[in-house]
Amino acid sequence: MTAESQRNYNNKEGDEISLKELLLKIQAWWHYLLIKWKTILFFGLIGGVFGFTYAYFKKPIYKATTSFVLEDEKGTSGGLGSLVGLASMAGVDLGGSGGGIFQGDNILGLYKSRNILEKTLLTQGDFRGKKQLLVDRYIDFNNLKEKWKKIEELKTISFTNYDPINDSGVRKQNRLLDSVLKIIVKDINTNYLTVSKPDKKLSAIQVDVKSVDESFAKVFNDELVKNVNEFYIKTKIKKTVQNIKILQNKTDSVRAVMNGAIYTSVSIVDATPNLNPTRQVQRLAPVQRAQLSAETNKTILAELVKNLELSKISLLKETPLIQVIDQPIFPLDIDIINPIKATIIGFFMGALIYTTILLLSLLKNAFFKS
Repeated sequence: MTAESQRNYNNKEGDEISLKELLLKIQAWWHYLLIKWKTILFFGLIGGVFGFTYAYFKKPIYKATTSFVLEDEKGTSGGLGSLVGLASMAGVDLGGSGGGIFQGDNILGLYKSRNILEKTLLTQGDFRGKKQLLVDRYIDFNNLKEKWKKIEELKTISFTNYDPINDSGVRKQNRLLDSVLKIIVKDINTNYLTVSKPDKKLSAIQVDVKSVDESFAKVFNDELVKNVNEFYIKTKIKKTVQNIKILQNKTDSVRAVMNGAIYTSVSIVDATPNLNPTRQVQRLAPVQRAQLSAETNKTILAELVKNLELSKISLLKETPLIQVIDQPIFPLDIDIINPIKATIIGFFMGALIYTTILLLSLLKNAFFKS
């Protein structure tokens, strides 16, 4: 036998010995665990007791769900599209162009925005005949006032008549209230609110609000969906509404000038009833000037009225349709933990954790021994 073949034989024999040792160790560990079965069972029972206790004392979670479909008219089509194109060539923006600031699933992000959630929290809800701000309701069922007793600044905190955004759109500065709202908004985003599209192929959107307070879950869900939908529609048609206002003001202004010119023409004739035939210039020049102004403004008015009506049609087409499919109604769905299921899971978790500790201890001893 050559030296190389001898080395290969020794390596193979060493591998076989290592495999045998590993199998023997696994067998020894298995017997060790069998010896410890009573202790493993004991820790399993402790885990089962913890699981049952958790399920028994865990407060039920109420879930309010709203689902709706969003139909958004994208761009213009047919005859209206050609009219809008002609109006654009003339320098008149009638809206209806494709795209926009909200496309695809961007509406889902609105539900998570801080401003929308703050506005919803500062909305007064009807809790079975009792009017209360949603943020105050949140503070009550989370017992935050009890936790804030030791904090002097939070003892007398109040959100009544507090509006962070004034009429001019500038945010008011109130560091304490803003800080509390920021923490509550973060908690709601993390633990209360879920917004999703159950089917990616469909345009249906589902909004879920979970809370231990049944009334809060429903009212918050209703107000949040209403605020988001109103903001979405208002923003989508904002440009077209502005164009309509501008066209309406111009139309009213031209109409007033035209009416004034007509009145001026008639008043000049009335002011000179017995005019000297040799002095006709005193009547004809002002009358013709007034009539020309009236005719010119009449033509301009006709174009403005046409563009105004086109803008109104464009507004109707651009206004997205939001159709609610399901709304939350009392009693809400309850998400509870089955005590039997929790006991079984707790039992296996307790036994598994203790078994893992035993195995790690055996591996540690085997490692240091080797």
